Order: sequence, then C-alpha cells, then structure tokens
Amino acid sequence: MSNTEVSNVAIAPNAKRLLLAGFMAILAAGVGFGIRGGILANWGADFGFTGQQLGDINGAGFTGFCFGIIIGGLVCDKIGYGKLVIAAFAFHALSAFITLAASPTQEPMLSYRLLYWGTFIFAVANGTLEAVANPLVATLFPNNRTHYLNILHASWPAGLVLGGVVGWSLGELAHWHWKAQLALFLVPTAAYGLMFLGQHMPKSEASQKGLSFGEMFKDVGILGALVVCFLLALFFSGALGLPNAVSIGLAGALLIVVAVMTGFSFGAWLLFALFIAHLLVGAVELGTDGWIQNITGNILTPAEGKILFVFASAVMFSLRFCADFIERRIGLSPVGILLVCATTACIGLNLVSTVTTFFGAMAALLVYAVGKTFFWPTMLAVASDRFPRTGAIAISIMGGIGMMSAGLIGSTGLGYAKDRFASEELAKANPALYASYQAGTPSKFLLFKEVHGLDGKKLGEVKQTAKDQRNPDQQTVAASDMKGDRRTLVADSVIPAMMAVIYLVLFLYFRTIGGYKPVHIVPVAEQSKTTQPAPAS
Repeated sequence: MSNTEVSNVAIAPNAKRLLLAGFMAILAAGVGFGIRGGILANWGADFGFTGQQLGDINGAGFTGFCFGIIIGGLVCDKIGYGKLVIAAFAFHALSAFITLAASPTQEPMLSYRLLYWGTFIFAVANGTLEAVANPLVATLFPNNRTHYLNILHASWPAGLVLGGVVGWSLGELAHWHWKAQLALFLVPTAAYGLMFLGQHMPKSEASQKGLSFGEMFKDVGILGALVVCFLLALFFSGALGLPNAVSIGLAGALLIVVAVMTGFSFGAWLLFALFIAHLLVGAVELGTDGWIQNITGNILTPAEGKILFVFASAVMFSLRFCADFIERRIGLSPVGILLVCATTACIGLNLVSTVTTFFGAMAALLVYAVGKTFFWPTMLAVASDRFPRTGAIAISIMGGIGMMSAGLIGSTGLGYAKDRFASEELAKANPALYASYQAGTPSKFLLFKEVHGLDGKKLGEVKQTAKDQRNPDQQTVAASDMKGDRRTLVADSVIPAMMAVIYLVLFLYFRTIGGYKPVHIVPVAEQSKTTQPAPAS
C-alpha cells in the first residue's frame, strides 16, 4: 500500500483548487435551487398551476440531475473530467434560455413545458458537475472522505442561503421579477468554469488499478440496478407520459443489460441497503427543501418563510465543516452520524408542523436542519469507503438515486400531499366553497387516490389579500390550506423514521464485524500472497 493511501493529506498539488472549483459548481446548483424554491408561489399565481404541477416542475430539478450524474459517472473515467465540465457549462446556459422564455401570455401548457424542461436541463448540468466533483474529492482525500465530502457539499446550503437571500431581498423587498432573480445563478456558473479551466485531474482508485467497467459494476449488480430501474420506470410513465407497460419494459431491459454486463452478479447487499437509504434521503432532504419556503411562508408569512429557509441553510453550511470533529474527536462512526441525524430530522419535521410564531419556527427548523445536515455527503463517504472498486460508479448512481427520488417521490409527493390535505380540510370545513375552489386538473401520486387540489390562481388571490382584509370565505380557504401544510410535514416525517431503522440495522451490523473501517483495493500481486481478499462490504 502506497504512502498516498495511508496519508490524510491530498494526493495532488492542485487539490485545494479542485476542491474549491467543485464547491463553486455545487454552489451554482444551490443558488438556482434556492431561488426557484422562493418563486414557486410566483409561478402558481402567474400561470395558475396546482401544487401537483409546481411539484412536478420542482421535481424536474432532481430527475434531470439523475441522468447527468449517472451518465457522467459511467463515462468520467473514460472521457475525462474536463469534457464533462464543458458539457455542464453548456447545459446551464441552455437551461437559462429555455426557462426564461416562459410567459403568462402563452398557452398555460406551453409555459409549463418550458419551465419543466428548463428546470430539467438545469438539473442535468448540476448532475454532470457532481459526477465530476464527488469522485474527484474522494480520490484526492482517500482517508478523510467524510470530512472533505462534507466540506464539498457545504456549498449546497451556501447556495441555498444565497438563493434565499436573493428571494427575500430582491423578491420580497425590491420586487424584482422572478426571471431577473433566477438569472443570477449564471454568476457562480461562470466562476466554476474559470476555476476548472486548465486543471489536471487524477483518476479514481479503481481506474488507477486498471479495473474494467464490468468489474467496477459488480458490487452494484442486479440489486443495485433494481433501485435505479424502479425510479426510471416512474420517470418514463410520469415525466414522459409513456404507458406503464412500456415504462416497465424499458426499465426491465436495462436491468437485463446490467445483469449480462456484470456476469449476473447480484451485487453487495450493503450497497443495496445504502441505495435504498439514499432514495429516502433524496425524498426527505431535497424534496422538503424544495417546498419548505412555501410551507413555512404559508404558515407564517412569505418573507418569514424565506428568512427561515436562509437560517436553516446557514446552520447546515456551518455544521458540514464539523464532520471531522464528530467522527475523530467524538468517535461517532459515519453510520452512527447518519442514525442520529435521521432520528433528529424526524423530530424536527414534527416540531415544524406545530409552529405558530417566528421564533418557535426558528427553534423547530434548527432541530430539523441539524438532522438533515450530514445525510448526503456522509452517505457518499460510506459508499466510497466500503466500495472503492466501483470507482466513480457507485457514488454517481447513489447521487442519481437521491436526486431522482427527490423529484419523483419527494417533491411531487409533497405537492400531492399539499393538494390532498388542503382539499380535505376545505371540503370538511365548507363543501360548497371547496367546489368553487377545486382545481380542474387532478393530482396523482404513485398508488394513492386521485384528488383535486385547490386552484393555484384562486389560492394565489387569497394569499395576496392581507389577512385582516380577507372575507370569511377567504379566511376559511387560507385556514384549510395552512392545516394541509401542517399535515404534509407530519406525513413527511415518516421518511426519516424509516431511514433511522435502516441505519440502526447497519450500525449493529458493523458492531458485529469489529466496527466501521474503510476498505482499500488490494493489488493482484498482494492478493496472491493472502487468502483473505478485501471485503466486499
């Protein structure tokens, strides 16, 4: 084993610049995401979209990411990181052109498609960049991955902070148009392009050891591919509108390709469990992030919702620099960190659902923010530590699973929940009033019953009317919508509860095998000298 494999220092002289470039790339994604979360209400009022439609558009910001990171992760060791950065830059520019072309003067479905596909392409760019940044940082800092991947992903909440500040200062105070606000993500986009320009980037450990593509994919295997294929089937039937039979057939064909490519390897059960857990991570962390400004702004005021979003994101940003302290000084393993976070996030969401004051909301969101802080980067670190022979593939697939789940399950599911719970509350309070406010477009989600939410334009008119100037009917509608948001957060808290169960099982598993330890690839020459190969999980 070489010195670079046992040292905690970086293995390349330009490591810090590459880390900063990756930081800026994910920052651009966070800025765009943060601003978009703040202008959902504008889109609902301008175009008359339902909560489900807004959830679908917001969800495109995740599903597109999946294609960018998985495809990028599969080819990055073959074509090089530099070409992927150029492609991502082009996608970011194209997404701005398409999104900003939407206008209320157009036919509503045309505006919907422009916003949907503009957001989708934006996400493809973000995913392509993360396909570069994650394996790059994992390679540059091979024995301190939890720490440096958390630093890399501190850029996400930093971007959310900047995006939230833009929404509050330029949107609420200066009344900038949503197009002018959204275009600001192009500033960090230009910055990361310059930082990556002309830099040499090392290859992953698996690529350095000469492992073939099929060998890298064996730990993923059929089990891991099942998770991806499930989400792809949802994407084909939902976003593309293909018949269910066709969607399942396409996903099944991909599963067969993976099976043949890996020699019908079932894959590692631990990696399969991590994929399932990360599916839930994407749904609860990013899905909730996409709606939390809207929900807390509805419970309190829109301006307070934006301030609370910035506050929670700032907490995440600060704490992600503390992962090394928690792991090395406190002695909590990465899986232990995840277990504590899942439990805390579950408690936090339930607390947020009960808030009535701004400072009470700050306390509740503090608990939730602490809970969700370490999910994403620590999951990537665990996959990198335990499955080095997958190279960039496992963590790219994991990132894709999380983002696609956020779009297809988290964001869309929360949009459906808002429609369902708000309509149930209004129908219970005043059936005749609900009949006049219900949306013409039904909301659907997975196997749950079809519902008719509240019309976006009519609801927008209620929200734009000052609370003390609303007539009795408007007060009833607003109260029902608020109760629906509270029920949505309680339903959302079930997801981190499920994650906590998975992490508890993994924590106990590592206790039985002597504790959590990173795995390194054993060269062929060394494998011939020992009867104990490197563990697969």
